[in-house]
Amino acid sequence: MNNIPKISEAEWAVMKVVWVAEPCSANEVISVLVRADPALHPKTIKTFLGRLVAKKALDFRKEGRAYLYRSLVSQADCTTLASERFLQRVFDGALQPMLAHFVENGKISAREIRELKRLLEEQGPS
Repeated sequence: MNNIPKISEAEWAVMKVVWVAEPCSANEVISVLVRADPALHPKTIKTFLGRLVAKKALDFRKEGRAYLYRSLVSQADCTTLASERFLQRVFDGALQPMLAHFVENGKISAREIRELKRLLEEQGPS
């Protein structure tokens, strides 16, 4: 997991589009993101694509006049690393205080609690 680059929040939006539709053109990425947030400028999105290529999170090939992007890192690996970094940065790496925080602040629904219980029971004691 050492080869997973640090991806900013804005870059995550770009990666999500690519993960769903890869290979996809810059124009496809721009279309999806501008539809979601009309304040985004196409040049800004192209800057994010360039940064992600430089970070080796994306690769591209030129096809005619279009640049087609594909991911070099999986969404699962990026999610795992981002989760671990968040947990370390905010909760000193401790999972229990994080879960307690979300439960105490009403950020976890009853359905989500049931699902967490099921997952924990499946894992068994460690």
